Amino acid sequence: MKYLSIFFTAAVLLSACGKDSGSCTATPGTTVAPDAEKTRVTSYLTANPDAGAVQLENSGLYYSVSVPGNTKKPTICSTVQVKYVGKREDGGVFDQTTGTSTATFPLQNLIEGWKRAIPLIGEGGKIRIYVPPALGYGPAGLIDNRTGSVIIPANQIIIFDVELVSVR
Repeated sequence: MKYLSIFFTAAVLLSACGKDSGSCTATPGTTVAPDAEKTRVTSYLTANPDAGAVQLENSGLYYSVSVPGNTKKPTICSTVQVKYVGKREDGGVFDQTTGTSTATFPLQNLIEGWKRAIPLIGEGGKIRIYVPPALGYGPAGLIDNRTGSVIIPANQIIIFDVELVSVR
């Protein structure tokens, strides 16, 4: 967990400043991917038949649930413990947990694609999500602030395989 872990940790620390009692006031996002991005994801899925059967969420997010998990599902205000692999369109891995390690994040601090997809599964569930740019890192992409190198290019479709280990 290289770059995203640093990004997510910074986001958590910054969001914690000035908060009181821990009550969550987050609301789900309203971003919807434009038709051109939906078409790009559809083209990607057609060109990569190993993607399997996918469903379209109303925001333009495509996903495939391989294991639904139990009935304990997260909300936008939950903290999730996950195992994951994040890939670019070219198949290159940009971040992942390894072995038995997990990562823990407040769901409200993550990209819109995760905010919408992770609540679709319960603890123990597994999902693959195809995140159009508008629900990911968009035209800015993701740059390593330390080195200036590009982690995720601008307007990139990103793919995550996520296992939801626990929900708090």
